[in-house]
This record gives sequence, C-alpha cells and structure tokens, in this order.
Amino acid sequence: MSEQKVFTSRLFGPLSFLFEHRATRWSSIAALILLMAVAPIVFGQYATVILTNALLYVVLALGLNVVVGYAGLLDLGYAAFFAVGAYTVGILTQHFGINFWLTLPIAVCAAALAGVIIGGPTLRLRSDYLAIVTLGFGEIVRLSARNLQITGAASGLSGIEQPWLFGWHIARPIDFYYVFCVLAAIAVIVSIRLANSRLGRAWLYVRHDEDVAEAMGIDRVKVKLAAYIIGAIYGAMAGAFFAVNLGAISPESFSFTQSVLILMAVILGGMGKIPGVILGAFIVILGPELLRDLGSMRLLVFAVGLLLIMLFRPSGIWPGRNAQR
Repeated sequence: MSEQKVFTSRLFGPLSFLFEHRATRWSSIAALILLMAVAPIVFGQYATVILTNALLYVVLALGLNVVVGYAGLLDLGYAAFFAVGAYTVGILTQHFGINFWLTLPIAVCAAALAGVIIGGPTLRLRSDYLAIVTLGFGEIVRLSARNLQITGAASGLSGIEQPWLFGWHIARPIDFYYVFCVLAAIAVIVSIRLANSRLGRAWLYVRHDEDVAEAMGIDRVKVKLAAYIIGAIYGAMAGAFFAVNLGAISPESFSFTQSVLILMAVILGGMGKIPGVILGAFIVILGPELLRDLGSMRLLVFAVGLLLIMLFRPSGIWPGRNAQR
C-alpha cells in the first residue's frame, strides 16, 4: 500500500469504523440524530437555514446517486427533475388552488413521466453522448420554465402558500429544517432498501458490465429506466418542499450549476455509498459557509480543497468497498 493510501485511510478510516461496524453503528446513528435535533437551538436561525439547504442537497444527491452511483449513468441535467417537482407544486397551488399535500402525488407522477421522457430515448447511449443528452434535457426544462406564462416566465412564481399539517403551520425556518430532516431520513431508508433489493443488484451488474448483465437475463433498458424514474421522484419531492420553503421559485434556481453541485456531492462523497453521498452534500453546502471569513478568496480556497480531496481520494471520501479496491 502506498504512503498516500496509508495517509488517507488513517484520515478517513474512523468514519467507516463508526457506521460500518455493528458495535458502533446504532450508537453513532443515535448521536447523529441527537445532534441534528438540537442543532437549530445551538447554532441559531442562520445556521438552521444553511443546514436546511444541506439536507435538501442530501435528498437530491441520494436521488442522483441512484442514477450515477447505482446504475452507472452519467446525468448532467438532474436539476430538471428538481424543477419538475417545484413547478408542479407551484402551478397547482397558485393557479388551481389545490392543497399542497394533494399536489405531491401529481408531482411524483410528473417526475416519473419526465424520467421516462429522458430515459426512454437515451438508454442505449453511453458515456459522453448520454452526458450531452441529459445536459440538453436539463436546459430544455429550464428554458421552458423561463418562457412559459404558466410558470411565471423569467420572474418565476411567488407567494406559494406554505402548508399546514394537522394544525401545524409549517412556515418558520426551524419548521422546514425538521421537515427536511424527516425527508432526508426517508430518502436514506429508501436508498438502503433499494441497494439491497433485487433491482439494486441488477443496477450493480449493469454498472460493471452491461453486456454480461444482459447475458445473465437482465433487461438493461428496463433497469436503467427504473433508475431514471426513481431518481426523478427523489428530485421532485425535494423540489416540492423547496418551493413551499422559499414561497417562490425562479428558473435560475434549476440551472446547470445546480446539476453540477449535486453531481459533485455524489462524486466527492463516493458514488454508490450512502454515508459518503450524505457527507459530500454537507461538504458542498457547508464548505463555502465555513470559509466565509476569507471573503472573496473563499471559493478559491474551497476549490483547492476539493482538488486535494480528489487527488488523495479519487474514489471519493467514503467510497464503497468495490471502489476502495
């Protein structure tokens, strides 16, 4: 083992020990839940808003991880699914007066349809061609939202009503923080179940060798399409709650930059590894905030830090076992 690998294993090894060994897993999870529960009280309102944004990216990154990490499909337009969920909720609540909770199933169906639209024609493409098509799809969705009257054109939608739940008006930053905590927890549980399912194993085989997987009887087109649809549903759910959290949405919230940041979280943390993806999402959002005292130099320092991480951990900070080998 090289000195570089020894250094990085010593640096990040404790992370794996805390969550991958049965003796420490549940105590570590309990400590993490307690920390997240008291974080708004300890750190204040500004930090609560930042942590809420980080949890939003956790959900988005876990959704993209299904597409990129599990199925091995490069997607550069994932913000499109994020936009579909947000605009579906915004349009239905603003223009048609439908209750927010009733719009969620419609947003899920719209996202699934979007997943079929992008997935169906492109699933026989690979590598660079697939990346270009998904990038184009993301831009088509953004530009459509920018030019259609029903989406508010360039100004977007504003005044989106924040929901009620059994007499609880979800309106304050701390309210949405806990909502996104629950949403992230559900996303983690679903991701774990998917990874351990028959479909998850099929994704793994397709990711490593499509031709061999097809020879084993796996329908790679259906398996890839399922990855796009499930990933789209994650994005739509995140977009739905994003819309009511801000109370307003605009096309620029779903730009190519957002897709890159979500993909960065997945790659930085470790593709296919759920704890790694979560860690990557927090780094992408919290990194620039923690460096705010550096002023105009913070993004440069953050970029250099990301570069060093990728040089020393090319498979991500917390990669899966297969990547570590």
